[in-house]
Amino acid sequence: MTVDDTGSGTGAHPAPDSEPGRTAGSATDPAPAAGDADLRRDEDAGAPGNAADPHERPDTDTRADRNLSDTPSPPPDPQGRLDAQGRLDAQNRLDEQAADSGEDPLALRLEQLILGAERRYTPFQAARSAGVSMELASRFWRAMGFADIGQAKALTEADVLALRRLAGLVEAGLLSEAMAVQVARSTGQTTARLAEWQIDSFLEGLTEPPEPGMTRTEVTYPLIELLLPELEEFIVYVWRRQLAAATGRVVQAGDDEEMVDRRLAVGFADLVGFTRLTRRMEEEELGELVEAFETTAADLVAAHGGRLIKTLGDEVLYSADDAGVAAEIALRLIETMANDETMPELRVGIAFGTVTTRMGDVFGTTVNLASRLTSIAPRDAVLVDGAFAEELVRTKDAPVSEAEAAEAAATAEKEGEEPPAYRFALQPMWQRPVRGLGVVEPWLLARRELSDTP
Repeated sequence: MTVDDTGSGTGAHPAPDSEPGRTAGSATDPAPAAGDADLRRDEDAGAPGNAADPHERPDTDTRADRNLSDTPSPPPDPQGRLDAQGRLDAQNRLDEQAADSGEDPLALRLEQLILGAERRYTPFQAARSAGVSMELASRFWRAMGFADIGQAKALTEADVLALRRLAGLVEAGLLSEAMAVQVARSTGQTTARLAEWQIDSFLEGLTEPPEPGMTRTEVTYPLIELLLPELEEFIVYVWRRQLAAATGRVVQAGDDEEMVDRRLAVGFADLVGFTRLTRRMEEEELGELVEAFETTAADLVAAHGGRLIKTLGDEVLYSADDAGVAAEIALRLIETMANDETMPELRVGIAFGTVTTRMGDVFGTTVNLASRLTSIAPRDAVLVDGAFAEELVRTKDAPVSEAEAAEAAATAEKEGEEPPAYRFALQPMWQRPVRGLGVVEPWLLARRELSDTP
């Protein structure tokens, strides 16, 4: 069903009293499309844009009304008048909706501005218009993170289009139904966090009244009206860039199994004593500290070629295809935080092995081991597992021991070659049991200074 099917097109307004034969639904109006009769009954006379709505337009026979309805050619410059009338009608409908639902009129205006469409459908009507079962529509909406609203008329043409697109991907065989739900869930979770961040940290500050006497209400609407198209374009650009990078990593995988279960380095970085800090610091100070930590971690991970998986307030999780990249990120984090007096001490744990990736997150024994290593790491230090240490040795980023490094340097000197330039040093630690993972032998990772080279 199109938007006009709800009665917002030709014949939407009552005819003047002098023409009693022309009423909404008469023979002069477009006939409803087949199958829309039930939907028209659902959308009774109180629906937005319906002819029977007494608030839609005054039922009076003014000369202006006669001119608009009877004159074949439009009067000079009709666009401004019609646009003004349309805006007035839309505003009246929003005010009525706000009064009926008890919602804030500004919130409804902002919703319509951002969504670009009016509320027209109940969930049942939207599902039927999209040609999707109510059960599948509910699965999609819940996966996207939208609350159940019963049969309130709160959905727009965009909601119908989204359902059609997801269902169309399933019907075309491009996605299974389960995968389509996963797409909805991953998109909903990611964009929900993005929207919350933008409102909390971005728009909240910008909507402070610029002049005395102005309210935030007077500032918010025009500001969002200006920002919305620019932010939308920027988000699409970043998403395309990220999609290109992720696609490149996948197609470079050795085989199909590596596309899902891959060998990665996974690292956790954790602020020491964060729980105690929450009891001592004011909420605003704590928020600033967490934001500074997350920003610093995200910048360092990205700059050195890793991928930030997620942030958990006092902890960040990142991954890298290369063990040397993961090691460099860990040591940079330690060094950067140590130079900031406002930051608590940091500890990092890294493991290397097979990782399952789903919806942008990582799972598996390797991830669990990295988390456990973090919990036992000394302050301002990095602990790694045996597999990670072996990978650094294999790539010649670290020697097995200082004795091995001295031997390699001596051999290179005899042959007139440059000695190996190891970047990192590994020191074996005491074996210890780790809950759920048995006994592990962690290694202490450090940067190998030039003076360490034999």
